[in-house]
Amino acid sequence: MKRLLKLTLAGSLLAGGLAAPAAAQRPAAGQGLGRPLPAPLVAVPVAAPDSGQVFSLADLLTYVTLRHPVARQAALLPERALQEVRFARGLFDPAATSKYYGKTFGGKEYFHDWDASLRVPVWYGLDLKAGFERGVGFSVNPESKTSQPGLSYVGLSVPLGQGLLIDERRAAVRQARALQGLAEAERRGALNKLVLQAAKDYWDWSLSYQRQALLRQNVELADVRFRAVRERVRLGDLAAIDSVEALTELQNRQATLAQAQVQWQNATLLLSNYLWDEQQQPRELPATVRPQVLPAAWPALPPDSLVALTELAQQLHPELQKSRAKLSQLGVERRLLSNKLLPKLTLDYNLLQAGQPFNPETGASFNGSYLQNNYKLGVSFAYPLLLRQERAKLQLNRLKLRETELDLQQDTREIQTGVRTVANDWAALREQLTLQEQVVRNAERLRQGEQIRFENGESSIFLLNSREASLVSARVKLAELQAKYAQTQAMLRWAAGGVEE
Repeated sequence: MKRLLKLTLAGSLLAGGLAAPAAAQRPAAGQGLGRPLPAPLVAVPVAAPDSGQVFSLADLLTYVTLRHPVARQAALLPERALQEVRFARGLFDPAATSKYYGKTFGGKEYFHDWDASLRVPVWYGLDLKAGFERGVGFSVNPESKTSQPGLSYVGLSVPLGQGLLIDERRAAVRQARALQGLAEAERRGALNKLVLQAAKDYWDWSLSYQRQALLRQNVELADVRFRAVRERVRLGDLAAIDSVEALTELQNRQATLAQAQVQWQNATLLLSNYLWDEQQQPRELPATVRPQVLPAAWPALPPDSLVALTELAQQLHPELQKSRAKLSQLGVERRLLSNKLLPKLTLDYNLLQAGQPFNPETGASFNGSYLQNNYKLGVSFAYPLLLRQERAKLQLNRLKLRETELDLQQDTREIQTGVRTVANDWAALREQLTLQEQVVRNAERLRQGEQIRFENGESSIFLLNSREASLVSARVKLAELQAKYAQTQAMLRWAAGGVEE
């Protein structure tokens, strides 16, 4: 029941074996991993596959990364971050405003005051503006009074102190961009955990199938022996108590098999939790679907792979990427808070021209004399004397930066240790598997020898059953180690950063 699995470290660790397709790419329905989805789970209802049809780990991870609700939920995070960037860029949207006030009483027109403007924020802190004013009437505010056709203007507003190098608008956009990296790291982190758990549950499912098959063979062997012993008792070759011994062993093995069958059914139900169709309806594995066999080849990690995996983890691990994104956000916030220590000094300059927009009363040459005699100038200044709020916010930001840097250092160390720990488990499992194979071979020899002694009348059914129980226990232990080895492959990939896209 074993067959060799072709495992290459480049495939199983870095690109292929336990990798899953990216949910964020949203491939067409029914596609994934560069091939169609497995037929038994595509259509409704599920067509019964042929007996022994294999549902591989790659098939499972295809469904998980494309259709599982957690994967789809994780795929929403980058889209949400994109909308956050869009929201922040909205602070630079041009704004058009207009207002009109008029008063007429007793047939007398007191005033007509109309002001329309267009303001265009520019990335470098200044605002461009253009507008039209018309204030006429004998009771209009002298500050707003214009000629009968009105007054048009173009101008700009420039911060010379606070807001020159960075302001709230630019900080919001930069922080939103950093949020994109944070959202992508969170998406990959959620997907990695889902893929890891799915791979573990898959190999538990495969182990339960292997255990059930071994125990079923054990029951069939005990049944054959019971029939043979019963016949020999009938012929007088063996004592009647031997048939009781054989029957008791058969019943014990049947009870153990029944328990293994329940474990197989429960493992199948657990694996079905990962299966969803295109309509987001839960699916279940068909009863005739079988897992791929447990790995029968256990290659060692290449000497330089541990260093390569550690470097890969430094670049790709979602926890480190999240910390770096937070540092980027806090860095933008620090620049903004530092800029808040400067005084608010704003210069407003409007170039005026009598008449309606695009229809001036007289042509303008815009020479030096015109610029000196037709403008509106404003300067505003504000500065808090103690700056207690600004300095406190800046100090809090520095503390947050330091905390995040320390978190990054600790996470980096833990991830490096995690990669090395899983690599050590890998090496230890290879050694255990080699030894367990020898244990199985020795148990087979002992069982065969005991069988020969029993046939020669030199042994008892009790001793033969004990040898067979030891053999089955050794085989089950080997299958458990094989499943753990396959799970360790998934763990090593997860420790190194997981899904690579």
